[in-house]
Amino acid sequence: MDLPDFLKSCTSRLDTAQALGHCLQQLVDAGLDQLPLPGAGQTLQRWQQLALVARHNLGLCKLYEGHTDALATMRELNAAPVARGSTWGMWAAEPPDARAHVLEHNGRILLSGRKAWCSGAGVVSHGLLTAWDEQERQQLVAVDMRHPGVSVGTAGWDAVGMAATASVDIEFEQVPGLRIGHPDDYVQRCGFWHGAIGIAACWHGAASALAEALQQHCDKRNEPHALAHLGAVDAALFSARCVLGECARQLDHYPGHDAQRLARQARAHIEHCVDQVLVHVGRALGARPYCKDPHFARLIADLPVYLRQSHAERDLQALGEQAARQPVLQWPL
Repeated sequence: MDLPDFLKSCTSRLDTAQALGHCLQQLVDAGLDQLPLPGAGQTLQRWQQLALVARHNLGLCKLYEGHTDALATMRELNAAPVARGSTWGMWAAEPPDARAHVLEHNGRILLSGRKAWCSGAGVVSHGLLTAWDEQERQQLVAVDMRHPGVSVGTAGWDAVGMAATASVDIEFEQVPGLRIGHPDDYVQRCGFWHGAIGIAACWHGAASALAEALQQHCDKRNEPHALAHLGAVDAALFSARCVLGECARQLDHYPGHDAQRLARQARAHIEHCVDQVLVHVGRALGARPYCKDPHFARLIADLPVYLRQSHAERDLQALGEQAARQPVLQWPL
């Protein structure tokens, strides 16, 4: 069974963390988590698979994207193959009030502290997370979530959008872990920015599902204003698709190049396009699908939350700083 067929057959309600975890496990058991690695010649195919899952359910996509990103990261950093059937969370948020630390004790790595924003923490078998070593360097650590000393919280996640992901805190108390790569490898490797564009592919996938609802509406009703909204949505998604295609081409041709500026450009543009889709679809369709169409209602609630993986003006500032350092005539046609 391929991924489209799996998603068509997946009719169960994915409205709890347990349901998402069960579906992720089914995807893994079917081998549907084995995506092409980014920058290895089939980057667009990887992003197309992520977008398919996003169209189906963004909560599932959040766990699936994290799992597949963890696998790609460990491959890039030459880690040992993961256990067959294991499911992975990828947790790299670093808020100032939650830090995990690693200490070396008798030749072992022990993980302690708190990690925040851990999507699917209660339903995956393993986690790949950033922590800080004794020299205050960021270190990537793999951990078995079933080990004593791992405590997954239940409070502090009051989300409506993306509610089922249960992105809660984890407390670690001297939990054995495995170093992955060297200190600071996580953000310095090429794949960090490759994965950042993959997130934007998820945004595009969800937005395309909302656009499809508008297209179906316009196919049945000759409403000039709705058609104008559909035209704007079609143009926005076309440009986003072109950007993703060009990004994939560049990553596949130059996999070892620094892709930070490319990723920031792509994410800024696709975020803008998705914002346009949210506005136009809502204005064209009115309240009915928000209230009567469960798939639409879930996507329209989840997507603005998922979109906030962008840091908005802070990301634009960083992009502007990079652009300011470039030579003149940097946008040739």
